[in-house]
Amino acid sequence: MVCLSRVKKKDYSAQRNGPVDFSGARQGRESLIALGERVRQIRARRGMTRKLLARDSGVSERYLAQIEAGKGNISILVLRQLASALDIPVDTLLLDGSEPPVEFLHMVEFLRRLSVDDLKKVRQLLLPLYGGTDIAARHGRIALIGLRGAGKSTLGSALAERLEMPFLELDRLIEQESGVTLNLIFDFYGQSGFRRLERRSLDRVLENYPRFVLATGGSLVSESATFERLLSSCFTVWLCASPEEHMQRVINQGDMRPMEDNRDAMADLKRILVEREKLYRKADLQLDTTKDSLEESLNKLMQALREAPAREEPALATPFAR
Repeated sequence: MVCLSRVKKKDYSAQRNGPVDFSGARQGRESLIALGERVRQIRARRGMTRKLLARDSGVSERYLAQIEAGKGNISILVLRQLASALDIPVDTLLLDGSEPPVEFLHMVEFLRRLSVDDLKKVRQLLLPLYGGTDIAARHGRIALIGLRGAGKSTLGSALAERLEMPFLELDRLIEQESGVTLNLIFDFYGQSGFRRLERRSLDRVLENYPRFVLATGGSLVSESATFERLLSSCFTVWLCASPEEHMQRVINQGDMRPMEDNRDAMADLKRILVEREKLYRKADLQLDTTKDSLEESLNKLMQALREAPAREEPALATPFAR
């Protein structure tokens, strides 16, 4: 009788609340796995080790490993459930500051329907109108992007001399702005502090120099707002090389930090390249410097710049694919 009573009570509860959806737990596990992969991807794009992320975030390295393994804080599931119930994206619940205007939200939903190719066309259409920089003037502002060891400083300096332009290194400008070395910036202010200084230094370059060659930090592309500012204001060139050449060039410069206490240095480097490649490919030009001498790379870059169109205006009559 006791067992029967309990079964009846459980059946009544199920009838009252609706059928039990066992797929919810599976969806929750999948969400945590996706979150962990996203953390790994973003960490790789920024070139951060798990130890460094643990230090800057205040989250233990052990717990970060659990998050990246898809076994993180269950409260993420609560956010997902609330967002689903409210019929809004999860990131809307996580926005800092006041809610954006409804026009912005409608535009996001409109853009969400478009293909990647259509999104590129929309950006090309809007850039001349709202980018804040004349597209033709971008060719007088050349920004080099890419991983350490690609030749940004060496090739950038030679290019600036050939074009009779100022040569600037964003990392050095950041050090001048802060009054301390990059290592100390990360020690004192962490990633977020460095990113603020990076954006501020870039804005000052754009305000004070009408023409220049700029060597940027390898991870700038992982900061979407700063990278968009660079793309819209400068003619960007991605200098790339093989992972082995990247590593060897850094070592040849006397910097052994990539290999220090890290048996997986090459694997980490390859992962960073994979995660950043789709960002680097947004550059106007791509130049592979693998096995090329400085003079060979410079001549190739000069030729590519001469052949680059003066303007990049899409045909307004071109319809979007449906």
